[in-house]
Amino acid sequence: MAEFIYNDGGRADAGYKGTAGDCGVRALAIVTNSDYKEIYKMLAQANKNFGFAKSARNGIQRNVYEPVLNQLGWHWVSAPKFIGRKARCSDLKGRVIALQAGHYVAVIDGVPNDIFDCSNRMVYGYWEKGE
Repeated sequence: MAEFIYNDGGRADAGYKGTAGDCGVRALAIVTNSDYKEIYKMLAQANKNFGFAKSARNGIQRNVYEPVLNQLGWHWVSAPKFIGRKARCSDLKGRVIALQAGHYVAVIDGVPNDIFDCSNRMVYGYWEKGE
């Protein structure tokens, strides 16, 4: 099984250049197969509504991100517990957004889809789409 798949969520195709702390945008765009620009606009507006800068370029705090995910039908699940080790992306099933230290990552059937390999980082929990 692949440890990591490079995926920018459509950021480059949307015309964005350079680097950014936009992991929340990328993760949501990837797991929902949505347009990067639309997700960016939605999260930037949420950031503004919470009193932060009207941008999603420099990250989205969890207290902003989670209500947006909840509105879209996603819910929080604590990471699975293991004896002797922490949960990793490879422990997750389906299409989810995992929370790591200071990072959101799209995980599809245990494989992180991101711009760098974060497969060995601990997962605190994840959001999954409700049925």
